[in-house]
Amino acid sequence: MAAGTTHVGHRQPADLRLAPAPPAAGHAPAHALPRVLAGRRPGRRRRAPVHPARRRSRAGGPPRSRADAAGRGGALWRGEPLADLPTAPAWDAELGRLVENRLAAVEERLALQVSLGRHDLAIAELTVLLAEHPYRERLWQQYLRALTGAGRRAEALRAYSTARERLVTELGVEPGPELRALQAAILSGAPLEAPAADPRPLRQLPADLPDFTGREDYVRDLEAAVGPAPVVLTGAPGTGKTALAMHVAHRLAARYPDGQLYVDLAGTGTPRDPAEVLADFLHALGVTGNAVPAGLGQRAALFRSRLAGRRMLLVLDDAATGAQVRPLLPADAGCAALVTARGRLPELAGAKHVELGVFGEREASALLAGIAGADRVVGEPAAAAAIARCCGYLPLAIRIAGARLAGRQAWSLRTLHDRLADESSRLSELRVGDLGVRPSFELSLRQLPARARTAFCRAAVLGAQDFPSWVVDAVLGRDGTHEVLDVLVDANLVSLAGRDAGGQPRYRLHDLLRCYAAELLAEEPVALRRETLHRVLSVLLALAKTAAAGLPPAFGAMTGPEVPAASPELPAEPLEWFTAERKLIAGAVQLAADAGLDELSWQLTAAAVPFYDLRGAYDEWRRSHLIALAAVEAAGNRAGAAVLHRGLGQVRLYHDEYEAAVHDMERSAELFRSLGDVRGEALAVAGLGTVARVRDRPQEALECYRRALTGLERAGDRTGVAQMRNAIGSTHALLGEFTEAGTWLLRARDLAREIGDPHREAKVLTELGTLHRDAGRLPDSLACLRLALSILEDLDDERCSAYALLGIGQTLLAAGEPVQARGVCDRALRVFRETGNRQGETTGLALLEQAQRRRSPSATRA
Repeated sequence: MAAGTTHVGHRQPADLRLAPAPPAAGHAPAHALPRVLAGRRPGRRRRAPVHPARRRSRAGGPPRSRADAAGRGGALWRGEPLADLPTAPAWDAELGRLVENRLAAVEERLALQVSLGRHDLAIAELTVLLAEHPYRERLWQQYLRALTGAGRRAEALRAYSTARERLVTELGVEPGPELRALQAAILSGAPLEAPAADPRPLRQLPADLPDFTGREDYVRDLEAAVGPAPVVLTGAPGTGKTALAMHVAHRLAARYPDGQLYVDLAGTGTPRDPAEVLADFLHALGVTGNAVPAGLGQRAALFRSRLAGRRMLLVLDDAATGAQVRPLLPADAGCAALVTARGRLPELAGAKHVELGVFGEREASALLAGIAGADRVVGEPAAAAAIARCCGYLPLAIRIAGARLAGRQAWSLRTLHDRLADESSRLSELRVGDLGVRPSFELSLRQLPARARTAFCRAAVLGAQDFPSWVVDAVLGRDGTHEVLDVLVDANLVSLAGRDAGGQPRYRLHDLLRCYAAELLAEEPVALRRETLHRVLSVLLALAKTAAAGLPPAFGAMTGPEVPAASPELPAEPLEWFTAERKLIAGAVQLAADAGLDELSWQLTAAAVPFYDLRGAYDEWRRSHLIALAAVEAAGNRAGAAVLHRGLGQVRLYHDEYEAAVHDMERSAELFRSLGDVRGEALAVAGLGTVARVRDRPQEALECYRRALTGLERAGDRTGVAQMRNAIGSTHALLGEFTEAGTWLLRARDLAREIGDPHREAKVLTELGTLHRDAGRLPDSLACLRLALSILEDLDDERCSAYALLGIGQTLLAAGEPVQARGVCDRALRVFRETGNRQGETTGLALLEQAQRRRSPSATRA
């Protein structure tokens, strides 16, 4: 190779070339490359050509073409990145990213090879790759699939045994769930399912109505209209906009193979903030934690980027305004958006508008027959036609009339028609207006038992929220009301909304039914309405506190005194429960604040902090805390304000907003001090210490930690004392005072074991592992880190497990085991990427590059 040039490991794309042009194609002056890899401006990441190759392997089209395209892209890679340049630590993360992306592209190509039945070719290449990357589980998965597909089942099982032995004996970890599930399938002899595509298609659409009737012309027109320009489906309440949109969207599934996204924009109630909707969409697309930008514009741009190159359909249901919809629209021509709204949304430039009217006679009769029974409609055709006319051919009114007939087999159709025939009362019976069909709801409600009527109107207390069954117990103030809920479901006044993450059924009021129930609720005395809301939110709070106690503790989290509420047993695992109820909790915080129930408002959001912390739900954390803070400050509730400022300081610390974090922590400490709350003040001061440590002010941090320790010891908070000993030890290590650090960390570990806090013990063990490594005691380091990993995996704490894995990798690298270091680092990187932990990902990529350099024969280069 010519002097003064460098080979970057592949043919260099245009976006890596410098101006003026380099001396030869694919090369750049060695002295200029630092400006490319290390000196670029933040936020402008340049990509190597492995990415277009990887996109080609993911693109639509026959698998054979995708596999061939991936092979051609992979052939562009040659050698190791920057193999003839001196090493530079500033390049490590980027070089690690290049190597990792190349290997991911190879894995995708091999998966396509296996799916095409090219087993022998895949086996030959996988054998070589596994010798180089013996701890990479995706490679082992493809190897087992290829051997099984080639009829070599016994070899596949032996290969699994080899993989497990290496992972357990050399890394101290068990195979991941995907590899274990594959081995079980091979053992059972069952046909192997093809691995899921990457990214997995999203299917968020609610179910199509099994008795969807008519609308053939609209279905045809909408299928023709759906494309790059958004389609807006409008019409009066009750005309069936959502039902039609769902039906068409399901029929178009094959046209949009990458999936469908769905959201209820709640235009008929409290319209959802498009920034919140974008956060939900980005989460579904794999963007979580700090990876979700803060601003609406940034989220919209990232969302459009995530949809680029995909063919997806968005259904935006019940939109309020064009401004709400506009940030949610995709820019890629392969995607489409179908919007339903009451108004036409003329401000939505370039949209195609379809206005939905009421049923025709044939459609109304068919729907009535499908629900009430075809034999009954055939037997009384004149009465059936009269009912449809009285209903104004409005689909929702027809459906309600049919449901009443279906639930009353003793009635004739003439009986129902007689109830609707009087014109003087028809507007009360079936009114078409802003509320739509209210009298039909009223007529159904009159036939319910008294308790069911009360439950129906009080169910509106939670607003536009899905709810679990215990809510009916709470609104009625008694247990065992399942039969009341059954009556409401049978009357079609409450509908099943599906099952939550814990497998429990959830219920909802249709928007028009909810408006009607809210009118009935408004007729009750104010004190009774407030008492009902207080009772429901108190049960929710008691459940939240129970669930929070089952999660790994979040240091500094304070939930306040116990609330006297008879809460039902937690129906799911704590993490599953919070996942199912996170939106209900967020809405409850706002409801409590609006109702002047400031104590419930702040305690509800504080109880959710362990969940927010574990799942990186920082937007919800900040938003709910700010809502509650306004309520407690208006009420002069200093205790609530102190807790909320402490929580806000923590989430602002996570967002690197250090000045704001200091302000909140200081305000929290001041309020706790004025209340004589020693423990609260100590936790706030500890937060100030963490801010100082992150800002590289270890002496200041140490002073705060010592003050906090004294307060926590006075308060008898042994868990907090263990945390402070850990923090003091870690800070001494930062100062290079390793003996002092070890003393404090061991005291922290001993106390964590004594009080039975495995999570804190694991965190301390992780710090001890780092300390042992820095002191050159590598076996001790591995022992601590592997024990920490075992504890954290038992607790299902993926985020902290990733840091333990990263520590193991760093120790293995220090011990001269670069291949093993890569193996554990691969696992850590997956978690960092899923949670949007950019600092962890960068550290992991740098470790990968260092391991690659140590392993490579070119490790001795100048």
